[in-house]
Amino acid sequence: MRSRYAIRDTHSAYFVTSTIVEWLPVFTTAACCDIIVRSLLHCREHKALKIHTWVILDNHFHAILSAPDLVGTLTDLKRFTARALLEQIKTEKREWLLNQLAYYCAAHKRGSEHQVWQEGVHPQAISGDEMMRQKLDYVHNNPVKRGYVVAPEHWRYSSAHEWLPRASPVFKCNPWQ
Repeated sequence: MRSRYAIRDTHSAYFVTSTIVEWLPVFTTAACCDIIVRSLLHCREHKALKIHTWVILDNHFHAILSAPDLVGTLTDLKRFTARALLEQIKTEKREWLLNQLAYYCAAHKRGSEHQVWQEGVHPQAISGDEMMRQKLDYVHNNPVKRGYVVAPEHWRYSSAHEWLPRASPVFKCNPWQ
């Protein structure tokens, strides 16, 4: 059976979600969040990734992205960040988290003793301006809904502040490209 959640059109922007296995709280330190930010920037600079919006929460991130090879770019991003996150978690001496990532490692994951990301990114093609606005609002308001901040632009690991007038965008991209 074909999934309706697949990246088929290389010219569309997609709303994607990447979740840590079993929703474990990996992104509770700036160092772990920065791994995602640096990886997105790397993909923008070297893989033609267009970053329309993004947010990182404690156990997942959402983004609206587009790229000529979005599937390959996301695969590479998740592979690289998994390794980098494991190293950072070891540096932070969060042994309990390493144990959980090992415990929940899927049986078919040969050659790896840990699993960081759940499989897939649940992509949804952005089909028009109304859907783009709805997904932008969803992404930016996620930290507000969780009670972390009172306004979307107050969340450090989000593009919400980039959408404000006179903002100095982190990614320096036109969100409608």
